[in-house]
Amino acid sequence: MRVLFKMRVHPGKIAEYKKRHDEIWPDLVQELKAAGLSEFSIAYDKETEFLFAFHKQDEEKGSGNQPGGEVQRRWWKFMEPLMECNEDSSPKIWPLEEVFYMP
Repeated sequence: MRVLFKMRVHPGKIAEYKKRHDEIWPDLVQELKAAGLSEFSIAYDKETEFLFAFHKQDEEKGSGNQPGGEVQRRWWKFMEPLMECNEDSSPKIWPLEEVFYMP
């Protein structure tokens, strides 16, 4: 299944957000792939500071949510100063409804 959602980066923090993703931890990538995520992509809208994310989820390995394992929890804490987050440091997300898809 395809999963789409948005998040919000703090003003002036997109360069650091991008830098950290350019240097993504290999163990985080491994954890996400083990949870069935693939083709993960994030786009940025500079007018609204929103990040728009897309990934594929192997339905047999998960429900569409990210795994929330130990490595991901450390990543969330690492990213928390850059974006809107929940009390557990996970990013605030707003699910998006797919209205068109062309395979």
